[in-house]
Amino acid sequence: MTIPAPAGYTYDSAELAPSPLSLGELAQLQNSLLWSPDDAAALRRAGEILVPQTDRILDVWYGFVGAHPHLVATFAGADGQPDPAYLAAVRARFGQWIADVCTREYDANWLAYQDEIARRHHTSGKNRTDGVDSPATHIPLRHLIAFIVPITVTIREFLAATGAPATEVDVMYHAWFKAITLSATLWARPYSPDLW
Repeated sequence: MTIPAPAGYTYDSAELAPSPLSLGELAQLQNSLLWSPDDAAALRRAGEILVPQTDRILDVWYGFVGAHPHLVATFAGADGQPDPAYLAAVRARFGQWIADVCTREYDANWLAYQDEIARRHHTSGKNRTDGVDSPATHIPLRHLIAFIVPITVTIREFLAATGAPATEVDVMYHAWFKAITLSATLWARPYSPDLW
């Protein structure tokens, strides 16, 4: 049985523009993050552990966002209140993103979709995917970067939940940290494309 893709999930869509970042530049960025082939293998193993726990992970992350008015405000509808349909649509794509971080090849298709995610955080594309009339026209870059921390530090307990040895948890955790930092770095591009 095939599970339908979340609404607005356009990975592999022919309509996605190619990323302006070349695969060579991606490799340079990964080198800056101390990325190695072992990290890709560790992420595959992490995916086996994390994907089945996606709903619980999202409960933690959404609890964090919901507890901070300045973060949940980016999900407001026209009335300035959090839009439940918008939150649900983003949650479904966020869950798919966990799987993508762990299981996708970091290739040209992956880069193109990272650029699409970046636009959805920026004024060039915020709210358009879900047709939301929101006063929040972008995710402030400072929060996009700061969110690396909660998205990283909260994942360790989920990686350890299946009883994997601590050394294996550390390897997966560090690979996850690198992947999240890579994602946020790519998502920052529209905020200053000429200097990025």
